[in-house]
Amino acid sequence: CSVTISEPVGQNNWGVNYPATQMCAVNGSTVDMHCTYSYPLNDNGIDTTVTDRFWLIEGTVDLKTQPKYAGRAEYICDNRKCTLRIRDLTESDSAVYKFRFITNQAGGSYTGQPGVTLTVTDPPNLPSVSVSPSEIVEGSSVTLTCSSDANPAANYTWYKENGLRLLSENTQFVFTSINSSDSGQYNCTAENQLGTSSEYIFINVKYPPRLPSVSVSPSEIVEGSSVTLTCSSDANPAAKYTWYKSDTHLKSIHEEPQFVFRSIKSSDSGQYYCEAGNKLGTSRSESVSIDVKYRPNLPSVSVSPSEIVEGSSVTLTCSSDANPAANYTWYKENGLRLLSENTQFVFTSIKSSDSGQYNCTAENQLGTSSEYIFINVKCE
Repeated sequence: CSVTISEPVGQNNWGVNYPATQMCAVNGSTVDMHCTYSYPLNDNGIDTTVTDRFWLIEGTVDLKTQPKYAGRAEYICDNRKCTLRIRDLTESDSAVYKFRFITNQAGGSYTGQPGVTLTVTDPPNLPSVSVSPSEIVEGSSVTLTCSSDANPAANYTWYKENGLRLLSENTQFVFTSINSSDSGQYNCTAENQLGTSSEYIFINVKYPPRLPSVSVSPSEIVEGSSVTLTCSSDANPAAKYTWYKSDTHLKSIHEEPQFVFRSIKSSDSGQYYCEAGNKLGTSRSESVSIDVKYRPNLPSVSVSPSEIVEGSSVTLTCSSDANPAANYTWYKENGLRLLSENTQFVFTSIKSSDSGQYNCTAENQLGTSSEYIFINVKCE
């Protein structure tokens, strides 16, 4: 505030002089408003005496009669001087104060003009920060608002987190279409020439699940082993998961992203996918293939034709369910004589000496399995 100095009044005239007609003080401080006053020593032969003196607020009301000044305001008056002292100033004390004195003369009262204009200033109080709407969803419009009681009025600055990124110099900061990456702490600083004050608010942007990914552990799956499928999706709030196999629902909604085979079977081979969902939506993963490896099952062996005549063509066939596919080996009787390494062994013109037991072994890297068949060659 600027300070205006008034001109002194003469000693023998009615008047009030305010050394300063405009004053500034800070909220919570103490201010002294001074004045000197004058009046004729006598009038019509009667000595003039002062019978009362007080300060008026807004020119009409004795300040000491106002409850809000109780215990805070006092008059310090002596020898044609009077000081108004107000403690613990608040912004509501900003007003025009005038001194008035009354004498024993008829009509002998005088109110000094223009009075003292007091302006109580205030550094910004702790700002109030708010966000609208309270539930923040990705893509929506969101407004951050900052306000602080200050005199003179505060200027506002918005920063994100560490204060290095200036966002706005207005009381409001608006996201027209908020992103999940906008989650975080936002700081508002209110400032005037008397000081600064800051407060922060944390915003949490909700969004539906992103495209889930599925992983399989271990990568090499062997029958009887433990296998874990894991589904992960970035979501806020956190997603719940549902597992499916070839469009067959496998597991009810639950909060764990894993589906575990304690002892996987060959029948568990197939296509699996997961669905991640929260209250904002759902998202389905790409399918992942589970291929369960297992050793050959007991081979199935057969002979064709069933009636074997010397000189005819005869085929022995061996098959076994295995993953990966089995390799086959044919032996006669004691296994010392290798006959074939194919699923079939063919006699183009069988002899009676070919009668006997034939063994087929199915083998892959996980193990072997064997079976035999007995053939009896008849003579014509």
